[in-house]
Amino acid sequence: MSNELNLYYDEEGDFLELNIGDYTEGHFKNLGEGVFERIDKKTNKVTGIAIHGFRKRTQGLKDVRVTLPVKIQLYS
Repeated sequence: MSNELNLYYDEEGDFLELNIGDYTEGHFKNLGEGVFERIDKKTNKVTGIAIHGFRKRTQGLKDVRVTLPVKIQLYS
């Protein structure tokens, strides 16, 4: 597994996903308020986060900064 940060944004669905390393089989855990952690199926470790409504949350901002409702540690 690489340590690269992969970013995916679906403009139509307004969905941002950040993932560390290769994209593996897993699932999302809802953390509330449109924020999800991505959990690897084999290791059960958090490998990424996803934010629904990213564009809406950042409209009108010069710098895009999103405060997540929880702190998570990503493993690679």
